[in-house]
Amino acid sequence: MTVSVAQALSAVAHDAAPRPARTPRGHRTTPPTCPCPGPDILADRPDGTVVRHGDVVAKSHAPDTDPAALTARIAVAAHPLLAGILLPPLPVPAAAQGGAFTTVLHGRPLTLWPYGTPVDPEDPDAAPWEDAATLLARLHAITPGALQLPAPLPPMRGPAKAARAIARMRAVAGRHPATATAATTAVLRAWAGLPAWAHDEAPSPPGRAALCHGDLHLGQLVRHSADAPSTDAPSTDAPSTDRWLLIDVDDMGIGDPAWDLARPAAWYAAGLLAPDVWDRFLGAYRSAGGTAVRPDGDPWPQLDVPARALTVQTAALALAKSAAENRPLDEVEEMMTEACARIASLPPELECEATS
Repeated sequence: MTVSVAQALSAVAHDAAPRPARTPRGHRTTPPTCPCPGPDILADRPDGTVVRHGDVVAKSHAPDTDPAALTARIAVAAHPLLAGILLPPLPVPAAAQGGAFTTVLHGRPLTLWPYGTPVDPEDPDAAPWEDAATLLARLHAITPGALQLPAPLPPMRGPAKAARAIARMRAVAGRHPATATAATTAVLRAWAGLPAWAHDEAPSPPGRAALCHGDLHLGQLVRHSADAPSTDAPSTDAPSTDRWLLIDVDDMGIGDPAWDLARPAAWYAAGLLAPDVWDRFLGAYRSAGGTAVRPDGDPWPQLDVPARALTVQTAALALAKSAAENRPLDEVEEMMTEACARIASLPPELECEATS
């Protein structure tokens, strides 16, 4: 991303930032100043650039984003039924006629969002696992047909991202020792043992269709005021309540809701997530009426395939990144590739049971 693109994103966010409070007639006030420092770049990746200006965040989506699919996904985030679950978008000033939430900047779709406080990566004990689980349960309970969207909601993109991770790993295989070892073979064998739907080559299993986030991890939660004023509203002294909300709808769609539980399940199975944390997460999801797993008993008949797919995806991306950065795998990446080796060693009869 060039500096000019970041500045353009920051300019759009600046235009959408809340205006100062109105002053009663007859009272004099000092005009507010806006020092407008350089863009605060929150993320800069090929699949999206995110820039903050004050309380507004501008996101430039991937250049190959399907406009109709993005419109449907943004409409979900803006829908009243998703209030308190998803962070709602802000209208884009350049396209505000009709209340549009998207426009195009430098050839890429652009959306605007309120700024929310992210999860603190330095305080893992305070990670909001129960809140994440409850939000997922509430999301999965929404009937897609009740939303009456302007365009059909596409499939959830989780399996597509897993397939893309494998393609990325294959593209660099052999260029670096990290991808020329048994680790690559283990990842590919674990991938081969997954059913076609997990490869994004077939629809989700019958009866497993729900509204899904598609890429759940702790970076997809922010704390935001439930009573935050609109960009046109005067400021007030009324108290507001911060709550955790889900963000990033780029992968949202219809699919197997178990995919949204797959990353913490994969981390738990690989030894990266403590058993008590996993139990709290799963317990909160079930207590909130989540439908991705049975209400009690063994959850793994529903979680096994998505968790294995996320394990493979994570390991494949680790191998691809280590090759690109010309470095060995770190400890966490090693654990995920080792988990793939264990998956690949499953007897065929256990693979059949797990994918059925």
